[in-house]
Amino acid sequence: MRKRRRRLILAASGAAVLGGAALVGRYWPQHRLVNPCHAALPAVLAEHDAVRAAWDGIDATLVWDCHAHLIGNGDSGSGIWLSPDMYSLAHPVQFAQRLFFMNAGCAHESTGRVDESYIERMHNLLDGMRPGCKLVLFAFDRHHGTDGRPLPEQTALFVPNDYAMAVARRHPRYFEWAASIHPYRTDCVPALEQARAAGARAVKWLPAAMGIDPSSPRCDRFYAALARLDMPLITHGGLERAVHVGERQHLGNPLLLRRALEHGIRVVVAHCATAGADRDLDRGPLGPYLESFTLFERLMDDARYERNLFGDISAVTQSNRAGPALARLLERTDWHARLLNGSDYPLPGVIPLYSLQQLVELRLIELRLVPALSAIHEHNPLLFDFVLKRHLRHAGKRFATNVFETRPFLAP
Repeated sequence: MRKRRRRLILAASGAAVLGGAALVGRYWPQHRLVNPCHAALPAVLAEHDAVRAAWDGIDATLVWDCHAHLIGNGDSGSGIWLSPDMYSLAHPVQFAQRLFFMNAGCAHESTGRVDESYIERMHNLLDGMRPGCKLVLFAFDRHHGTDGRPLPEQTALFVPNDYAMAVARRHPRYFEWAASIHPYRTDCVPALEQARAAGARAVKWLPAAMGIDPSSPRCDRFYAALARLDMPLITHGGLERAVHVGERQHLGNPLLLRRALEHGIRVVVAHCATAGADRDLDRGPLGPYLESFTLFERLMDDARYERNLFGDISAVTQSNRAGPALARLLERTDWHARLLNGSDYPLPGVIPLYSLQQLVELRLIELRLVPALSAIHEHNPLLFDFVLKRHLRHAGKRFATNVFETRPFLAP
């Protein structure tokens, strides 16, 4: 009865949570609503020609998925905290977001063991990859005010650095970790130094959720410390739908990252800003709205940032992102040395976010691949994300192998 009730809630709230484009029209019927959470990949899929071809030319020991979220509910004493709105039917979108994420990570039916079940599922998925593959697990800092104090009432979720570090240390075969440190914190520099000493590979921001203006002078001391420690900053670009951000979508504008770039730090724009629209601030604070990807492209083509601006391709195959921007990423082979693969896990486990039919119609994958990819998706969303991206083609171009071999970037 409880499982049925949760599925009804997911169905009722799905369109609002997942953002329309992934759920409407001719793309919806091919999808399950929820992740079936199947166990090990059947041998017929593990040895499928599509999988073998995907690994061809790839050194699995260099495959570090640079964009993976560490989620739970704190039941292990991890310190993970979710907004009360995510447990309240008075906030149906946020309530359904929590259920979708837990189902995507196969921790939705694990009463009292959500944190551990989420980690065990990641083990299971990585065991279905090639030996040496790892996930870089993100911590997630609280929203902070301009005075540097945390604001729980505006925080969607919190994943402590100490927990991300502990999980990576406990399971070094599977995980690395990235810290999340708000630059307005009075202790931001000591916290960064501590994280670096503890093995953090990068820093993760989601400005719209955390209340960070990347163009603010308040960030300067943090940027200086990042440059000194040679730690990359992985920061969301463009529209954010996965967590509640209120009226702060504008903080994902890629142009706001120029201040960080001018400090010389390595900046990775998550998702290559392939969703949403932002003001063209180069034409003033009230400049016209342009696609966020267009603004990202402007930065990528700026010679000043050739050495330190990067993009990650996490989520770019989702239905609301696939299209001209994805085709452009494939054809811009001059960018491929500056692109990094990430899955945005657990989102590949949110089955309705992806439409293979759409990708076929866009001529980005071949129709013959759809049955195998669909079956892989239901068993191993991580492998699905990797194999799908390895088979993408546009105008005869595909992502270079170095896009997937991210370890040298994260552990130079």
